[in-house]
Amino acid sequence: MDKFTTLTGVAAPLPIVNIDTDMIIPKQFLKTIERTGLARGLFYELRFNEDGSEKPDFVLNQPAWRSAQIIVAGDNFGCGSSREHAPWALLDYGIRCVISTSFADIFYNNCFKNGILPIRVSQADLDKLMDDADRGSNATLTVDLAAQEIRGPDGGVVTFDIDPFRKHCLLEGLDDIGLTLQKGDAIDAYEKSTAASRPWA
Repeated sequence: MDKFTTLTGVAAPLPIVNIDTDMIIPKQFLKTIERTGLARGLFYELRFNEDGSEKPDFVLNQPAWRSAQIIVAGDNFGCGSSREHAPWALLDYGIRCVISTSFADIFYNNCFKNGILPIRVSQADLDKLMDDADRGSNATLTVDLAAQEIRGPDGGVVTFDIDPFRKHCLLEGLDDIGLTLQKGDAIDAYEKSTAASRPWA
């Protein structure tokens, strides 16, 4: 998993409440267990018409936000079914951070396991960040995980809280497998000890 330290990028405004995981990645894209190739399905019904052509009004189809790495979204982002394909699709598109007032618990947890930083802020702070995001490529946000700050294009700063363990894992790029591998020496020692004391096992 890639480390998350400081991210400076364009933020796409998505002022929609209750964006569920089916909106993030519709069910027809859940046939794979690969984490790549899902960018095409991200927000598919919002991004594309039935004939596959782009909907020009959707934010990620507009030139200013096509390369967005941050999403500033309405309340209760990631609700619905517990599909891990949702953070996979965001990451495959290039989204590393989602900012909202609240997240569904399973989606929130899955983000951390896949290198995406979900940030909870107050409604007042979200309104400020949404205004910044509305300005497009001329107004980037900087997300500093170590300092727990979001810095706006005009010098404004929004602070956020995060669980210290999750912060550590993102800063170090540690998913569940990475955490286990940190205990590699202890695991090897245990296996050798077990093999010596219980050779029949």
